[in-house]
Amino acid sequence: MHPWILGAGLVLLGAAAHAADTAAPAAGCPRAGAAVTERFVSADCPECWAAKDGAAAPAGWLFDWITPTPAAGDAPLAAAAPAEAAERAQRAGGPSPVAQQMLTVRSALPSGVPALRVLSGPAWNGYFGLQLELRGAVPRGSSGWLALVELLPAGSEGSTVERQLVRAVAGPLPLDGAKRPISHLRALRWPESAQPTRLQARGWVEAPDGRLLAIAADRCPAR
Repeated sequence: MHPWILGAGLVLLGAAAHAADTAAPAAGCPRAGAAVTERFVSADCPECWAAKDGAAAPAGWLFDWITPTPAAGDAPLAAAAPAEAAERAQRAGGPSPVAQQMLTVRSALPSGVPALRVLSGPAWNGYFGLQLELRGAVPRGSSGWLALVELLPAGSEGSTVERQLVRAVAGPLPLDGAKRPISHLRALRWPESAQPTRLQARGWVEAPDGRLLAIAADRCPAR
């Protein structure tokens, strides 16, 4: 049993949490056109979460998603499964994982990425303010997304490998319109089971068919 999954964790409020967050372990800023790996684990499968899925995190961008199941709150990992995870698995090109399943989707960002920037503000009353700013052109019907991602080192929280776990999501954010830059500001609550010191703000742009066009983090603008 993992206490963080069951909802017991550290909660910090106000400026102290933001100060701690600045010390979060920073994932390296991937190059333009970097590879993207999205790993989906069913909330019904704690064994999948604990499984050794490669000795090291893949190069480039990494997203770990825990997908909700029909069991809802009864699934062992349900507390760490954002509702958006199952739909993202389908948009990424694969079925949503079900009981005792894992799904890994790999892709690559296009070389001509739009200018994307993500900013994060001070924590307040359990929320982080996140801002997505897009300056470049994207296909009509594309959408923007913001997320809090928890950077988990190998050997922590019951996982034998490094995880970059998506904890809270805002989107889709509309990007159509001639005016540039387009900016969206959202407040995301971190789950009580997450450690604010390990959270990173991320944003990405999806094409209408679900392909990832650009990814940025609060210390890693899309290049």
